[in-house]
Amino acid sequence: MKLYYSPGACSLSPHIVLHESGLPFEAVFASTKTKKLQDGTDYRTINPKGYVPLLELDDGQRLAEGPAIVQYIADQVPERRLAPPAGTMPRYRLQEWLTFIGTELHKTFSPLFNPAIGDEAKAVFRQKLVERFGYVDGQLADRTWLLGDEFSVADAYLYTVSRWAAPMGVDLGALTHLAAFRARMEARPSVQAALKAEGLAG
Repeated sequence: MKLYYSPGACSLSPHIVLHESGLPFEAVFASTKTKKLQDGTDYRTINPKGYVPLLELDDGQRLAEGPAIVQYIADQVPERRLAPPAGTMPRYRLQEWLTFIGTELHKTFSPLFNPAIGDEAKAVFRQKLVERFGYVDGQLADRTWLLGDEFSVADAYLYTVSRWAAPMGVDLGALTHLAAFRARMEARPSVQAALKAEGLAG
């Protein structure tokens, strides 16, 4: 398999999950700014959307969108328990979290990355993010991971988007349960390996 990624982008989530899975894969850098691979290939010829992540399977099929990719990876190695079994209520809880992270956290960051949006508008989005992360902090008060005692692919996604807070001026300093979650994540070998591979360690 090939994972097309850009350092620190949302593709960090499947990058972590691939390391958790133990499956063989190749990580391919795809610049979200130039839309080029390192060999000069136009990335849009591989993914017309022009963004990461994209997972290319060994049979040539390509799968886009992070929440779909991480569930696919998890289902290849059910013994690793990266996602609850399909059709069970815990699996729907996982999908509930993946949807919340994608729509309420991930997409709310988007305006902060846009230089055309003014400071006044960005302040509104920053406040919304503090509120949304505050909800997550409350959920983590009595559990180790989002689904309880077991790590899941949703944790990799939450960790990835939470990394954007400080650079984007979103103050999460009061959210102690989220901070403890991030520390637990950063102690995992999979996270350390993905950060190192993307040049983000240290």
